[in-house]
Amino acid sequence: MKLHFRKVGVGPPVLVLHGLLGSLDNWEPVTRRLADSFTVFAVDLRNHGQSPHHPDMSLDALCGDVAAFLREHGLERAHVIGHSLGGRVAMQFALGEPERVARLVVADISPRAPGPARAESLRALLGALRALDVQGARSREALDAALAPAVPDAAARRFVLKNVTRQANGGFRWKINLDALWASYDRLAVEVRGESPCPCPALFLRGEHSDFLPPEDEAAIRRLFPRAEIRVVPGAGHWLQVEQPERVTAEIRRFLVGA
Repeated sequence: MKLHFRKVGVGPPVLVLHGLLGSLDNWEPVTRRLADSFTVFAVDLRNHGQSPHHPDMSLDALCGDVAAFLREHGLERAHVIGHSLGGRVAMQFALGEPERVARLVVADISPRAPGPARAESLRALLGALRALDVQGARSREALDAALAPAVPDAAARRFVLKNVTRQANGGFRWKINLDALWASYDRLAVEVRGESPCPCPALFLRGEHSDFLPPEDEAAIRRLFPRAEIRVVPGAGHWLQVEQPERVTAEIRRFLVGA
């Protein structure tokens, strides 16, 4: 599968993987800042953005896409950055093919499987999106109003509604493959596993106001990534790269330049 991507900058290669319901655009505030020192490849994961759709949405399939992308672009080794779902993919890929990962950056996600409350919340969100009549809507304001009862947070609605695009007939359609995400969610919400610990240096960034990477999961991180460094991004929630792009860029640059 050929993933849609955007390449910027000159220098050592960096691969950037976004999260569930996101796209490569989510990392633009950081990737353009890194472009003065690195060649940054920001990709759309399968079933997201402008990348192809496919019914298989497992972690193994996503890791296979990463391996294929590196081969396609002649990259024997690269720094890999992943946020949320992209962070889970980055961790699983690093554990399976550590020789391909120079340094690993994981943004606000744990290697542990999400708890029942988190899993149910994300599944409910996907269900609300599937129930939304995007084809019949005539404005983004109407879509926002229709989604508000299920997703009260306005910022979260703006984020997920970036996944709709207008059609020639005036209505909208989803850019993401919602059916595949819904059907495969249980295959994504699994614990990241490895036969042996990953030897590569790793940086885990946690948003100060986020609960996606709780302190009690640090032991699980260090079992899988014994060279891990864990740092908190002040003033940030789960979307730390959007909320605190300068601080996130500074942390990533400091870590990668130390390679």
